[in-house]
Amino acid sequence: MLRALYLVIVICCVLPTVFGLVGVSLSSLGYIPPLGMHHPSLDGFAMVFDWQGVWRSISMTVYSAVASTYLACLITFAVLQASWGTAFWRKVEVSLSPLLAVPHVAFAIGFAFLFAPTGMGTRLLHEWFAYDSAAQGVADLALVINDPHALGMILMLAFKEVPFLLLMSISILQQVNVSQIEKVSASLGYSRAQAWWKCVLPQWLTKLRFPMLAVMAYGLSVVDVALIIGPTNPPTFAVLVWQWFNDPDLTLLPRASAGAVVLFVISLILIGLARFIEWSITKGLRSWQYAGRRGFALPGKTVFLGLLVMSVSMMPLMLLWSVAQRWRFPDLLPSRYSLRFWEFEWASIVGTIEQSMLIALISATTALVMALLAHEYRLRYRLQVPGYIIAIPMLIPQLSILFGMQVVTLYVSGDAHFLWVCWAHVFFAFPYVYLSLDGPWRSYNEGFTRVALSLGKSPLRVWLNVKLPILLPAIVFAWAIGISVSLAQYLPTLVLGAGRISTLTTEAVALSSGFDRRVTAIYAIWQALLPLLFFSFAIFVSHLQVKYRRLSIKGLLPNEYLSRKPRHS
Repeated sequence: MLRALYLVIVICCVLPTVFGLVGVSLSSLGYIPPLGMHHPSLDGFAMVFDWQGVWRSISMTVYSAVASTYLACLITFAVLQASWGTAFWRKVEVSLSPLLAVPHVAFAIGFAFLFAPTGMGTRLLHEWFAYDSAAQGVADLALVINDPHALGMILMLAFKEVPFLLLMSISILQQVNVSQIEKVSASLGYSRAQAWWKCVLPQWLTKLRFPMLAVMAYGLSVVDVALIIGPTNPPTFAVLVWQWFNDPDLTLLPRASAGAVVLFVISLILIGLARFIEWSITKGLRSWQYAGRRGFALPGKTVFLGLLVMSVSMMPLMLLWSVAQRWRFPDLLPSRYSLRFWEFEWASIVGTIEQSMLIALISATTALVMALLAHEYRLRYRLQVPGYIIAIPMLIPQLSILFGMQVVTLYVSGDAHFLWVCWAHVFFAFPYVYLSLDGPWRSYNEGFTRVALSLGKSPLRVWLNVKLPILLPAIVFAWAIGISVSLAQYLPTLVLGAGRISTLTTEAVALSSGFDRRVTAIYAIWQALLPLLFFSFAIFVSHLQVKYRRLSIKGLLPNEYLSRKPRHS
């Protein structure tokens, strides 16, 4: 039974990558039989590179992805170096869940509200400084949102990915045994900062490979964030390819597919570049690790506090915009308040919230069940799909495989848009859920299971009564991650839903481009609030489980109570 279920997981969550890449590759060569194109050619690629400004678009996309990724890595290392093992680190851990819960689109909208030419940052400059100085500040801030060099998008992506990299670093540093490294380094006369640069950094960077590549792939292929705060003329290459896919002239479809293939090739090149940089730092050019005692402490605590203040200030600012009836520039606060925008939008937003929640619950629950089955299969059988293949949807641009997946769905059933959207969300959420459970599953002591089986209990009962209670916090947290990933999906919802499925993300992106800020703020608030509720639920379950285990250890709650099954009449 487990083998059959694992085969279903492979078909639903691994094979679509192959179908997607094959479909978009054939289309890029001009082979689209339904459109009467039966003769392969390279005209699609010729049209891509003949597009005016395409090389600037590609170069801007590449350097923005690389710069945002390594800036996020540097900030993450600075925070870890300054706070790991200290009392401040506990505050960092508590802050990670609410920071992770905010989707990229909601964060981008809040970032735009802060740093737009008429945003709160500019208003504060007008309040604090003279008008002439503030005018110069306005000119500087105006370059952050939709600036032609993508500087604002680089900063926003770097700040947003820091909590994710910090979360991934927790298990990594626990494996590295930082405290032992610091003790040995101190005995040799090295300071804490020098020990982190020379001993911790090479090991941390090597083990952070997959999360860092996932961050780089997202920065390379992001469309929704680039539409909100990215450059516009020319746009990033991912946005340009997305515009080509939306062209009503179907004879130009090979151009869009060729652009998706070019985006995929660029992602492969960047993966190779990242591996080369990692090899150069950790193995190739190692003289800096033992050449003297040079090493300096980074202001990680200050940077994290600044990031936290900026993130926390976004929600009150969006709430303020949602009730602002009249807010003239450069006033710090609205002169009139009203709830009429909530009243006007409530009828339509309720349906969107319900549909978003339904898709997220179905997708996250399905991805969680598949991840649990995949991990149990990995423990029982040797023949399995490698982890790096499961992580492929995280490492390649979505545009490179979504068109091929759409073609497959049209051959099966073109009208089941809701089903295909849920499938696409499961496909992209499964790697995150699977990898988030990988550490807890590997750290679980299988001796508990063997002892329970030796007492005559069935494998299913042992799993439910022994393993599940121990791993329940990790399972609930992985479920919350799956919901957050599903709620943040933009391109899969549009492509597989054919524009007929509306979610909070699709509506927020559509409204952010020139619509009323008040309505945009309402959608951004709900998009940030829903994942936060589920992460809060995961934290509550974790605390509840710890409380019950402490009561059990103290003898106030018998162990049998925790594992006893309810009697059925």
